[in-house]
Amino acid sequence: MLKLLVDENFDNTICRGLFRRNPMLDMVRVQDVGLSGMDDSAILDWAAQEGRVLLTHDVATITRYAYDRVRQGQPMPGVIEIATDSPVGQVIEDLLVLVECSQEGELEGQIQYLPW
Repeated sequence: MLKLLVDENFDNTICRGLFRRNPMLDMVRVQDVGLSGMDDSAILDWAAQEGRVLLTHDVATITRYAYDRVRQGQPMPGVIEIATDSPVGQVIEDLLVLVECSQEGELEGQIQYLPW
């Protein structure tokens, strides 16, 4: 199962729904680990050090920083980009399938977009 880091402005309704469906998820929020207000590269650095895939709605900048890490040969455990206008129930279902059926390291260097 993947370990997750949830970006600062991520929809908490999705987080609560994920925990309701699977209370064993290893998921922390940027705010919980002292990264509030940090820039995207610092968040991706922390995620890489901790082996956590980043959940985000930020399609504007995270993608660039994530691919920069890959190009530079730095670890990038993965990013899951979720459109803000996606149906919450479908996002929760899709995330659960992805997180529960993937093994640690499986999304290394990848950016996934939900809904598919």
